Amino acid sequence: MYMPKIRIFGGNNYFCIMWQRIQTLYLAIATGLAVALFFCVKAFSLGPGGVHAEEFKYIQFIPYLVLLIVITILQLIALFTFNVRVLQMRTAVLAGILLVALQAWLAVDYFATSDTQIFKWTAIFPLVAAICDFLAARYIFRDQLLVESISRLRSRKKNHKR
Repeated sequence: MYMPKIRIFGGNNYFCIMWQRIQTLYLAIATGLAVALFFCVKAFSLGPGGVHAEEFKYIQFIPYLVLLIVITILQLIALFTFNVRVLQMRTAVLAGILLVALQAWLAVDYFATSDTQIFKWTAIFPLVAAICDFLAARYIFRDQLLVESISRLRSRKKNHKR
């Protein structure tokens, strides 16, 4: 199945995303979920009579914002560095670890808040993105092993001809 490259032009050079590999799809989903957290509501509190009194966004709390910025930068690096598989794999794993830490922090906040605060379903986005990152890292590692084995076979073939 042929899947084209998507080119994003900017000036004289361009970025290219290869959609031919499943890990690129996983990384794109994880990046989309991480970026979506900038715009989503984390929780809301109920006022008297069960009315929405206040909404809490992820970006209102500065440590969440800093963590989301770092995660998004790592996700973008992992998404656009498909030529350097080792860097891509390491940044995907690091972003996944940070996403698991964010999910743990959200779980602590969930259990520490009062009953009047209700978390939205977007609170599981970091967990889903972390799973996508770890799956992408697994497939990147498989590709790297395949490339190394092919290069080993080629070097044997060259040495055998002499």
